[in-house]
Amino acid sequence: MKTIRLTAAQAMMRYLASQMNEDGVPYIAGMWAIFGHGNVAGIGEALYGIRDELPTYRGQNEQSMAHAAIAYAKQLGRRRAMAVTSSIGPGALNMVTAAALAHVNRLPVLFIPGDVFANRGPDPVLQQIEDFGDGTMSANDCFRPVSRYFDRIMRPEQLLTALPRAMRTLTDPADCGPVTLAFCQDVQAEAYDYPESFFVKKTWRFRRPEPDVVEFEAAVAALKTAKNPVIVAGGGVHFSGATDTLKAFVEKHQIPVVETQAGKSALSWDHGLNFGPVGVTGAESANVVSEKADLVIGVGTRFQDFTTGSWALFKNPNRKILALNVQPYDSAKHDAIPLVADAKIGLEKLSAALGDHTYSAPDAGLKASWFAKADAVTAAPTDSNALPTDMQVIGAVQRASRDNTVVMCAAGTMPGELHQLWKSKLPLSYHMEYGFSCMGYEIAGGLGIKMAEPDRDVIVMVGDGSYMMMNSELATAVGMGVKITVVITDNRGYGCINRLQMGTGGAQFNNLYAHSNVSPIAIDFAGHAASMGARSHKVSSISELETALAAAREATETTVIVIDTDPYPTTGAGGYWWDVAVPEVSARAEVNQARVAYEAALKERT
Repeated sequence: MKTIRLTAAQAMMRYLASQMNEDGVPYIAGMWAIFGHGNVAGIGEALYGIRDELPTYRGQNEQSMAHAAIAYAKQLGRRRAMAVTSSIGPGALNMVTAAALAHVNRLPVLFIPGDVFANRGPDPVLQQIEDFGDGTMSANDCFRPVSRYFDRIMRPEQLLTALPRAMRTLTDPADCGPVTLAFCQDVQAEAYDYPESFFVKKTWRFRRPEPDVVEFEAAVAALKTAKNPVIVAGGGVHFSGATDTLKAFVEKHQIPVVETQAGKSALSWDHGLNFGPVGVTGAESANVVSEKADLVIGVGTRFQDFTTGSWALFKNPNRKILALNVQPYDSAKHDAIPLVADAKIGLEKLSAALGDHTYSAPDAGLKASWFAKADAVTAAPTDSNALPTDMQVIGAVQRASRDNTVVMCAAGTMPGELHQLWKSKLPLSYHMEYGFSCMGYEIAGGLGIKMAEPDRDVIVMVGDGSYMMMNSELATAVGMGVKITVVITDNRGYGCINRLQMGTGGAQFNNLYAHSNVSPIAIDFAGHAASMGARSHKVSSISELETALAAAREATETTVIVIDTDPYPTTGAGGYWWDVAVPEVSARAEVNQARVAYEAALKERT
């Protein structure tokens, strides 16, 4: 057996560069890195040596650079992924939030945090967390509950088993999610005679599981007996590449489709059978159809509470749930009829089994009525002196966008309004991280999206709260020459949670600056963005916003546009109940009234 002598870090990077996807390109598209004492000598030197085959990107914050990596993988439908490395202490822990985000959203990312010395000679090394009762513990154990696969590399030869396991997890459609390989810093630098065969290029197939015979028969029987089925399209439709299959399926059998946050854009917004967004942030058209459905067909959805209205939405007393999902865990929720299979394969086989069986599509007037209401709230304001609403901002961005534009967001007011109001024409033109709803994902995520698909316009919608939490990868986008457009809506605080607070009877408290112990401050977001090298504008009206967006589309560099908005209005129409527990006892009459309404709603939940 021929061998080659490499350090463990060199072997890891050479192996990663040799793993290909079915398109013939490296599956790991690059490494995001912030170096510290726990990874600069071993991993840093290894990355330098292979920089032409495995590019290294310098981040500004460990969490946000991981967000960029995750967004990259999501935008490419999990066909490629990125790796992220940090030092052993604060840098590693900064990435745990991003790992949780990837875990919730079933997205691949490889975390390679440095770790303590395996030989324990320098204990306690700088940044080492010492557990008084467990000598094997380090800060990286925090990754365990938010990793699909976790390993600690304490000997060079462990890579021979750990790396293939990591790749299997990253590329498995059912187990896909974050992988953490905590890499002891002394082991990174240790040499070993690795088999040359370990570095031969390998292609990883993305398997498409076929349905079980018995499960399939039960699913077909449920479909044939249903009178009013509805399809809930989730993110798995995109990950399976099943958007065309879904379109063919619903057209052949005349089944209405409603879309989750992750599934939005699976079907064009103007398709006659797309009844729009579903659930808490849903359209009236979608929710009416869902209330009446006797068979709820989940395709690639994990049935999050925003999708189901905390399981109050599906009101038909005879309703059943059919869950087509590649992950058995998701297919068995709420006593569903499970159909564990790839979404594309599952839909194709179900369609063949149904033959010419069709259903009566819902009243198209529901859809027309909803979009009339949506158009009304997104129209340009007639009063140019009024403070714009978030809905009017969305309307301006929509009018300035093209079919291939990707609009993205993650937290605050915008996710709900975008889910309801944005009109997605093409698949993957809507990118929302609403599984973890992580503030700070937005700008870094926009960078990752644009790296994944350079030919698409990327518009990042972010509130002032999220911008303040994490904005540093704006400088990275500028420095890399990766053009994104960032629209900052400044409502001077956390407007979304302020409305929720008021809606549950609470007093306005600690959300908007005006109701906190922080005096209202006029933050110059445009000036801040300009200091990081972006073109920036502060606009005072929707018409000025549209002008700035038109200029941004023609620009070659990253542009940031800031506009003040009213923190109180929402779309008004649409939406659904969401289970937010209201205090049972309070000195506030408003809270007590909200509690009465809450208890009544609980009784209505099916």
